[in-house]
Amino acid sequence: MTAVLFDFSGTLFRVESTESWLRGGLAEMRMELAEAEVAEAARALEVMGALPGGSAPSWLPEDVASVWGVRDKSAALHRAAYTALSRHVALPDDGLHDLLYDRHMSPAAWVPYPDTAEVLASLRERGIGVGVVSNIGWDIRPVFREHGLDPYVDTYVLSYEHGVQKPDPRLFRTACAALGVDPRDVVMVGDDRRADGGAAALGCAVHFVDHLPAAERPEGLRPVLDLVGAGARVNGVAPQTR
Repeated sequence: MTAVLFDFSGTLFRVESTESWLRGGLAEMRMELAEAEVAEAARALEVMGALPGGSAPSWLPEDVASVWGVRDKSAALHRAAYTALSRHVALPDDGLHDLLYDRHMSPAAWVPYPDTAEVLASLRERGIGVGVVSNIGWDIRPVFREHGLDPYVDTYVLSYEHGVQKPDPRLFRTACAALGVDPRDVVMVGDDRRADGGAAALGCAVHFVDHLPAAERPEGLRPVLDLVGAGARVNGVAPQTR
């Protein structure tokens, strides 16, 4: 294996909890709510899946359903989908919905998994190319820079910049081309079997990790270091032989 492609949310980084997200937004607006009100609003936002990178919506309102499947194709669609979900929750100020959306794009809202830095640094030491391929509606590069991980990433391929979403093979092909590697010599690492599994169409091996809170997944990425040397079957998906 000559390169590894990683998903972003739920793979290399995890977003803050919905309650932390809400509390941060309230603090920015200098608003105070009773603890019971904060807890209730946080639960409602969680059920709606209003925090990008957090829990999936328990149900899709009619005003969101039409854009949900293509939300990562542009920044405008991404914002529209998530702020529409948020607005199904009663908050003390309407401006809080947009402020919360903006907050989730802050590097402070994201924490790398405990082994992210170790794995990325080790891949760099081995001369293995690294790309980040993400279904996303905003620029995640500042998150990597703020956490000191940008030097380990050779290319970012973000859906909203290309108008294409995973599992479309074109997104993975773009990343492989940027790295100058044959897809059959690449491992795609992600937490979504449908979206990230799309890389297999190009002949990439695919390895899946669990989308868990950072503290509950301390070593989920470390097996990647063995895979790049083994070139073996990965999560039931083997690279094609030439």
